[in-house]
Amino acid sequence: MPSDGPLSGLRVLDFSNSPAGVLATQTLADFGAEVVHVEPPGGSALRARAGYALIGRGKESLVLDLHHEADRELARTLASGADVVIETFRPGVMEGLGLGYETLRNDNPRLIFGSITGFGRVGPYAQAKGYEALIMARIGALFASQQMVARPGPAHVSVPYASYGASQILLSGVLAALHERESSGVGQRVDTSLLKGVASLATWNWYLNVITSKYPGAFTPAQPMNAAGIPQSPMIFMLMIGLSRDGRWLQFSQVQLHLYAAMLRAMGLDWMMADDEWKAAVFADGSDKTSEYWDRMIEAVKTKTLPEWQAVFEQDHDVWAETMRRGSELLDHPQMQHLGAVTTIEDSERGPVRQPGPVVQMSATPARLRGGAPVLDSAGAKLRATPWAAEPRRATTDAEAGGLASGDARPPLDGVTILELGTFFAGPFGTTLLREMGARVIKVEPLEGDPIRNLLPFPEVAGAKVTQGKESIAVDLSSDEGRQIVHSLAARSDMVLQSFRAGVAARQGVDADTLRAINPQLIYLNSPGYGVDGPCGDRPAYAPTIGAGSGLAMRNVGSSIPERPDLTISEIRANAIRLSGAATTEYAQADGIAALTAASAMALGLVARDRVGCGQELLTTMLTSAAEALFDDMVEYAGRPPTAEPDPDLYGYSALYRLYEASDGWIYLAAPAAKEWPGLVAALAPETALEADDRFTDPVRRRDRDGELAATLSDVFRTRTAQHWEDRLLSHDIGCVVAHPEPPEVTLQSKELGEASGLLVEVEHPTFGEHMRLVPYADFSRSPSIAGPSCLCGQHTDAILAELGLGDEAIRDLRDRKIVS
Repeated sequence: MPSDGPLSGLRVLDFSNSPAGVLATQTLADFGAEVVHVEPPGGSALRARAGYALIGRGKESLVLDLHHEADRELARTLASGADVVIETFRPGVMEGLGLGYETLRNDNPRLIFGSITGFGRVGPYAQAKGYEALIMARIGALFASQQMVARPGPAHVSVPYASYGASQILLSGVLAALHERESSGVGQRVDTSLLKGVASLATWNWYLNVITSKYPGAFTPAQPMNAAGIPQSPMIFMLMIGLSRDGRWLQFSQVQLHLYAAMLRAMGLDWMMADDEWKAAVFADGSDKTSEYWDRMIEAVKTKTLPEWQAVFEQDHDVWAETMRRGSELLDHPQMQHLGAVTTIEDSERGPVRQPGPVVQMSATPARLRGGAPVLDSAGAKLRATPWAAEPRRATTDAEAGGLASGDARPPLDGVTILELGTFFAGPFGTTLLREMGARVIKVEPLEGDPIRNLLPFPEVAGAKVTQGKESIAVDLSSDEGRQIVHSLAARSDMVLQSFRAGVAARQGVDADTLRAINPQLIYLNSPGYGVDGPCGDRPAYAPTIGAGSGLAMRNVGSSIPERPDLTISEIRANAIRLSGAATTEYAQADGIAALTAASAMALGLVARDRVGCGQELLTTMLTSAAEALFDDMVEYAGRPPTAEPDPDLYGYSALYRLYEASDGWIYLAAPAAKEWPGLVAALAPETALEADDRFTDPVRRRDRDGELAATLSDVFRTRTAQHWEDRLLSHDIGCVVAHPEPPEVTLQSKELGEASGLLVEVEHPTFGEHMRLVPYADFSRSPSIAGPSCLCGQHTDAILAELGLGDEAIRDLRDRKIVS
């Protein structure tokens, strides 16, 4: 096995100027690739972030002024010897510099060229600046997060959902293109966007919108709280948020009935489940006692300190709550410690830096963390003296001339088969992403189907997105014959995804040891909530659980949520509602973060097998994936700069990066860079005379008088409509968009954004017919992607069994005996 990691020998030239690209190349560096980060004179702005110590680790730095021809020529020379180029500029920027894909591939036909834009390459916002908050505001995500604030209007979101989503989509796509290059000998462009990054994380509201739009009146989604703020769903209580006696917020995870009963038993309230006066309130079933019942639960949580509750959790594993962690507290989580998922790296500028380890653990080809973030221009002298040598040209006539003939083009993962053993979204959506890249995904379901299919009152809606493009076989894994079917499928597969809690796969006879004994070349990914063992391996891990325990929730609310033991019941209620909106939303949460990480891990495992020749067991978890997404929080070192934190009202980070109220709605202004100030001043004239205001003449003064600047801008923006300000500021190349009140599932399906940006494609669902879905999340210049419809439970059982050699009579017998359905 290679001592320097499975990607040893790969050369990556990273022009990223935003976190999304650098996050993707961090994983490439962790696993052995030689990554050179190209930075402008003075260094990348990313260096000012606390998390640069993590996302820059193991790389080299090269300072180039791309406005000078000599430096552009050196960049072209390096690209001629690179395997991968990554860039995150707006469309056309690299082309304008003479560094676009079409130019670079002429000298290096094997080049994989990865790009992340803000809004995509076409559409009304293609040339808008790609600040994360602008994407979030335009698609309606900030209004969808308004539960986080007590004031009217949208809320700023601090977790970099769009950046992390895009980073993992790009990483999966680049790895898929590297796999495809093994057979074709040719590279290609891989393209995604921050918009697609955040859109990928949503679970089911897209299909709720499809149903309610297609069949008006047929289904009305119920609201979890009524107008008076009283729960109308028992899920509020099952996912109870409370405050301990010593002032720590707790997120319980009791979604199944027996777990809910166990929590009430620990609270001394289990008698209420059978009491005629209270039992309707226990299930939020319209009782006038529901509000009082909620108060009783809050009071019960307050009877114990955090250590006392942790003792309860140890005594009864059916009771579980995560602490709402802040900052880098996740690094001390007992499961992170058990997994060995925390490391300390000696950084030449920062000293010892405590941080998360590699986001995927690989049994045969582990990561090799080679050092901290690079000193500025660390590789400058070396690469100027001896640039990377160009790859020898390969005599592949059609390919070298401009790509394989269109009739021969195949998806990059064509011929790869994935066996999916998991439920819900957090693991299984990872295989959905790889299906779009061409892999065949066979989803093994219990006879009654994946529980996600019936999670909402309208059947199949909740499971429609996660099952897109897959084939479903329904099998009773508790039977010997059912297990044998899965074993036969494993023998024919390249990869397996399993996302059950610790011990479940082994009990069902589909664990890594069992299946890899059948097929040693198998890449087997464990992708559970916490792990396959350890102190929390058997704990329930839902999106709110991990959102709380990892720090996603507290990252979003910052200091706006008090955490002290003297809060009143009404204060706990109000803040619990806000925290529930911070820990998880439908459009973005820990489930989606984990799923995209799982996709990257499987694609990495496939490339490792291409290069090294062996299958292996891999591990990702919801917890460690969230740690990677929170890169700015998850570092500890002396003198670390503070992580940017929103103001207490969650408008944003500063006067130049925040929400503002217009005369008829809201806008998001994103102009934080000093070089953007003159453009903003010009765009706002003559309403303001900012250029003559001594308070704001330089960046230091603007920072010191941030509140005054925000007040000045607030007065201006209230004078005109939100659309006026969007049109006006964008025309001056200043980042500003309307913060749309419609949720993402509506804006993304709209003519104005979804259709105009080329985001929609029509498919036909076997139950609710023709509808629009998002196009595949990664675009390939030469290989087609697949935008398939969802499948029903067991829809492909007979066809798959026939492939295994079973005849019609044998299949009928299995069905009659309820081995399959």
